[in-house]
Amino acid sequence: MLKNTKNRLSRTLTKRNKIAIAGVGTLGAAALALSAVPGNAQTTTADAPTGKVAYSSEQIKDVKPSVTNQLAAAGVKAQEMSATHKAALAAAKHRAAVAHDKHVAAQAAAKQRAAKAAAAKKAEAARKAEAAASRDAKRVQVKPVAAKTYANNLDGWIREALDIMKKHDIPGTYNGLHKNIMRESSGNPNAINNWDINAQNGVPSIGLLQVIKPTFDAYHVPGTAKSQYDPVANLTAAANYAADRYGSIDNVNSAY
Repeated sequence: MLKNTKNRLSRTLTKRNKIAIAGVGTLGAAALALSAVPGNAQTTTADAPTGKVAYSSEQIKDVKPSVTNQLAAAGVKAQEMSATHKAALAAAKHRAAVAHDKHVAAQAAAKQRAAKAAAAKKAEAARKAEAAASRDAKRVQVKPVAAKTYANNLDGWIREALDIMKKHDIPGTYNGLHKNIMRESSGNPNAINNWDINAQNGVPSIGLLQVIKPTFDAYHVPGTAKSQYDPVANLTAAANYAADRYGSIDNVNSAY
C-alpha cells in the first residue's frame, strides 16, 4: 500500500517537489528523535531510537512559491546585470563619440591655423613685392645727377685733379698745385725741358709739373690718361709722387 502511495505521489509532484519532500522528511525524523529524550536524561547518540519517516499523500503547498520567488529574483538580477552592461556600452559609445568629436575639432583647428599661416605668408610676400615695386618706382623717378664738368683751362685742370686726388686719398690743395705749376711750367701743359740732366739722360721733364717718364709711370693715378702731356694726369701723378716723398705737394717749394 505504501508503494502505491509513493507512485501516485511521484505522478503528482514535480522534480523540485520531490527534493523538498525529502528535506522535510529528514527534518521530521530529527525532530521526533529529539522529542523522545526525557528532559532530565543525558543525550547520547547511541541510545536514541531510530524513527521511521512517515510519508503523506498530501501535496506540499509552500514549495512552488519559494522556487518561483527564487526564479523571479534570479530574473531580476539578470535584468539588472543586462541593464548595467547596456549602461557600460552606452558610456563607452559616448566616450568614443566625445573622443571622435574632439579629434575632428582638433583637425579643423589645425586646418584653420594652417590656412591663417598660409594667408599671412601670402600677405607678407605681397607686402614685400609691393615695397620692392615702390622702391623701383622711386629709383626710376630719381633724376640722374649730371656728371661734373670742368673748364678746359688751368683752373679747370687743377679742380679736376683735386677731385681725383680726394678719391685716392692724395693730399694737396689748390694753392699747393698752383704755386708749383707756375714755377715749373707757367701753366703750359706742353712745356718740356730739353737741357737739364734728365733731358741729357733721354727722359726730359714734361707737362705742368715737369714730370719725367719713369716718375710718371711709377705714380700714375688710375682713371687718368697715360700721357705726361695730359694736364690732369700730369698733376695727379706729380702730386702722388710729392706726397710719397715730401708728405704733400704743398710742402714743395722748389725743384723736386
